[in-house]
Amino acid sequence: MKILLDENIPTKVRFDFGEGYEIFTVRNMNWLGKKNGELLGLAAFNGFEIFITVDKNLKNQQNLEKFALKFILLLAKDNKHETLQLFLDKIITLLKTENIPKFTEIFV
Repeated sequence: MKILLDENIPTKVRFDFGEGYEIFTVRNMNWLGKKNGELLGLAAFNGFEIFITVDKNLKNQQNLEKFALKFILLLAKDNKHETLQLFLDKIITLLKTENIPKFTEIFV
């Protein structure tokens, strides 16, 4: 499963997933500073299946239905690595389900 972490998520988080996932960051794809529409288009075009973000406004700013991606919004108090690690078990449980919803909000 190919997953893209938004630029608002620390790059260290990609190493927390363990084996079985292809985790990339906006930074290591050299897509920093891209506007959301362009970024999501690039992600879909490059075969990403999941986009993970902490951007609470994403679903209001973009028509997510037009992108061949599934979205996971982490409802975190901040975007520190330590905070986002608390979400990992729930993210992995979701990723193991057969039919991941188009848009999922996760909180801890």
